Amino acid sequence: HLHRRTECNDPADWRKCLENDNSLTPGLRESYQRTLAGFERFCWQRKTGAAPGGETWAAARPTVGLAREYVELQRLEQAPGPAQLQEWKEALNWLFRCGRPPPGAVLTGVPPLARADLGQTPWERRLVEKIRVRHLSWRTEQTYRGWAWRLAHFLGVRPVESAVGEDVRSFLSHLATAERVGASAQKQALNALVFLLREVEGKELGDFGEFTRARRRLRMPVVLSREECARLFEAMEGVPKLMAELAYGSGLRLMELLRLRVKDVDLDRRQVVVRGGKGDKDRVTVLPEQLLEKLAAHRERLRRLQVQDREEALPGVWLPEGLERKWPKAGEAWEWQWFWPSRELMNDPRSGLRRRHHVLDVTFQHFVRQAARDAKLNKKVTPHVLRHSFATHLLEHGTDIRTVQELLGHEDVATTQIYTHVMRKPGLGVRSPLDL
Repeated sequence: HLHRRTECNDPADWRKCLENDNSLTPGLRESYQRTLAGFERFCWQRKTGAAPGGETWAAARPTVGLAREYVELQRLEQAPGPAQLQEWKEALNWLFRCGRPPPGAVLTGVPPLARADLGQTPWERRLVEKIRVRHLSWRTEQTYRGWAWRLAHFLGVRPVESAVGEDVRSFLSHLATAERVGASAQKQALNALVFLLREVEGKELGDFGEFTRARRRLRMPVVLSREECARLFEAMEGVPKLMAELAYGSGLRLMELLRLRVKDVDLDRRQVVVRGGKGDKDRVTVLPEQLLEKLAAHRERLRRLQVQDREEALPGVWLPEGLERKWPKAGEAWEWQWFWPSRELMNDPRSGLRRRHHVLDVTFQHFVRQAARDAKLNKKVTPHVLRHSFATHLLEHGTDIRTVQELLGHEDVATTQIYTHVMRKPGLGVRSPLDL
């Protein structure tokens, strides 16, 4: 969360504060300097379309919304690791906490409300309106707006409304050749820009088969051994440990784990129901019997928390828009409560209601990274590594690959087959000639 702090009109003031902050190491101070200088240029380009000149830093009006957009654009452009992403966020947190941006900046600890964040330009306002009419998710909105602004910067002085199919093809080729983005990022950009120009601006874009496509690289997934999984879990405790065990034991993606509701964890039938997974598809996966007792105890704690929330007359948890219109009080019902609720209340970015949300993704990622360091694992461990380990260990145990495909929710078995390359004994159990 970004913290609130005000005052200061001098554009160099945050630099002076950075130089005088003795709590930062020289290396961290240099990293913050690079991040904040980039953020300052970004704010000026968004507000004025030009680089900062002699005007005051106040005129750039840095906001938390711009900070979040800047981080998202950097993530899309550079594909940073978790440590680099966290460093950017810490630098921006430092700015809003200690760097004292100017009066008038919208410095709140939550994303801007949807009704107050309708876009800076006419084309962005049309884009936001179309996205919200379609009831696309908040993350999708932020991603589409980010790619639209990257196209705007690519076009330079030309207005976004003037873009045609050839401009989109040139931009996509630029992403692949100059910026070296991956195939998935290029595909995401294509989807966002087609939505902008076809659905919002009503343009006929033609065929997109001629642009330079980013190279799709085959990467081997990081997999932990069973012993490494045990060491990782031993380095954790409480709810984070239970979350990690369920992620591994059921093969869940990060957001699938965090978005579980009480009704989705069926202890009697030993199964977990994933609602609206990748591709907006539901599926059923296994629930580890070793966790039944722990999950039952956790669910009882949730009952007490739900009773407390109802006594305090808090708004119900977030529900999909259609369901919330049909059953306005469903968010207060027991079965719809988050299975992994956050300790603190948070502001809903769309409605502005202060309600209980699920545990944030960055919070759980932090616990997993810290546990991997404490366990002294020699691999880069993220929550998704637990899903890779789930699939690999099932295949090593002799589970049919089609069954694993169904449990993981893969559309194509070819996606599941990648785990056969990282099994302890791939293929027909080939041995190294050194072991013969």
